[in-house]
Amino acid sequence: MNILVEKIGGTSMSQFDKILKNVILNGKMSNRIFIVSAYSGITDLLLENKKTKEPGVYALFIQKKDYNAKLVEVVELMLGFNRKFKNLGLDMEASENFIRNRMESIRNYLNSLSHILEIGYIDKNELHSAAREFLSALGESHAAFNSVNVLQNQGYKAMLVDLSGYDDDQHYTIDERISAAFSNIDLRDKIAIATGYVKGTEGIMKEFDRGYSEVAFSKIAAYLKIKEAVIHKEYHLSSADPKIVGEANSKPILFTSYSVADQLADIGMEAIHPKTSKILEKNNINLRIKNSFEPDHPGTLISSCYISPREVVEIIAGCEKIMLFEIFDSMMVGQYGYDLGIMQIFSDHKISYIFKSTSANSISVAVHERDFTCTLYDDLEKKYERIESIPASLVNVIGTNLRSTGFLYLASKAMYENNINIEAIGTTYSQQSIQIVVKREYYLRSVIALNEVFLNKL
Repeated sequence: MNILVEKIGGTSMSQFDKILKNVILNGKMSNRIFIVSAYSGITDLLLENKKTKEPGVYALFIQKKDYNAKLVEVVELMLGFNRKFKNLGLDMEASENFIRNRMESIRNYLNSLSHILEIGYIDKNELHSAAREFLSALGESHAAFNSVNVLQNQGYKAMLVDLSGYDDDQHYTIDERISAAFSNIDLRDKIAIATGYVKGTEGIMKEFDRGYSEVAFSKIAAYLKIKEAVIHKEYHLSSADPKIVGEANSKPILFTSYSVADQLADIGMEAIHPKTSKILEKNNINLRIKNSFEPDHPGTLISSCYISPREVVEIIAGCEKIMLFEIFDSMMVGQYGYDLGIMQIFSDHKISYIFKSTSANSISVAVHERDFTCTLYDDLEKKYERIESIPASLVNVIGTNLRSTGFLYLASKAMYENNINIEAIGTTYSQQSIQIVVKREYYLRSVIALNEVFLNKL
């Protein structure tokens, strides 16, 4: 069977009427598997808000605060989505019963874990991890249940593949559960809707945190040995952010490489979760990213071996909020492995850097502002002669074929002509990315300036 494996993101799922028309029904109704995320905002309420860090059910649980009001809030948001899809044929009573039964189980689980934690004999981290797992599963299960219900009520053959392991006692690993679900699946006359959460003994949240649904998607694609997988998002993978440079000055990228996807992920612009891309790349599976709301557009095809036939910048992207550390030590010059100690401190704090540049007696290292901590600064200050931390921005000029003369010159010239000082700069021998650090107030101007220089070559 030539099975298609497709992933639908949460923001897209929240507009399920359009997803139904543009994605699910826009193709054959057989030999297709859709892995679905929770509707937008659900997982934030269940865990914690990704952007604002406002506590959800999980955060309140581990803080030993009352989480019941937040559980009610989750139910209300889920029922709100149900009402949006009533006109599509969703069985409101069946879906509400599904929600309330699952939520009652979760309430009982959390209450039981609270009592066990009070005893004090069991490692609280393990119990917290378990709570995070079963809370995460609810959003994807709800979205998958609704999707199948709507399709069946509209007369289509669709089956639910609930990988959340709700109320089962099978001690499968993630890969074993995927194998059990898909080893003998027959989709010759139907499609399958699978949850983006997969229950496994190792814990998919513990292993991959909020990127788990894309990891589930890639593992399913790898198990089925397909040639091309598809992710449906609410936007195109574009040459620059149209919100910054304007719609007319940005265009979808038709082809790129997994290496470029990694460059984007490193600065926090995840076209695809980096661990997802590694699974697909290792298994020689190409990935197509499509805009859910422009179904006739071919999207972006990402592959391992793609190199642009022209020497051209493909993407201007960046990270507006970084912290740049300038680590100075007059004793640094000539010493072997001097930066090993610096990297060890970053490792001890479980912080990954996204930029690094060196001179004879100073090393500049940048991290995402969200990862910056005062204790990291204090630990560096204790060991080295002088430490400075500067709020800044990082802008990347990215492409699969930048190995010709002139790209660095043009980038620097654009900064000069727009009166923007380069605070630090870096590139590697592969020359797939030029990293430019600027003061934060110049971030938007830098993206626009670089886009104007390179846009006409795209």
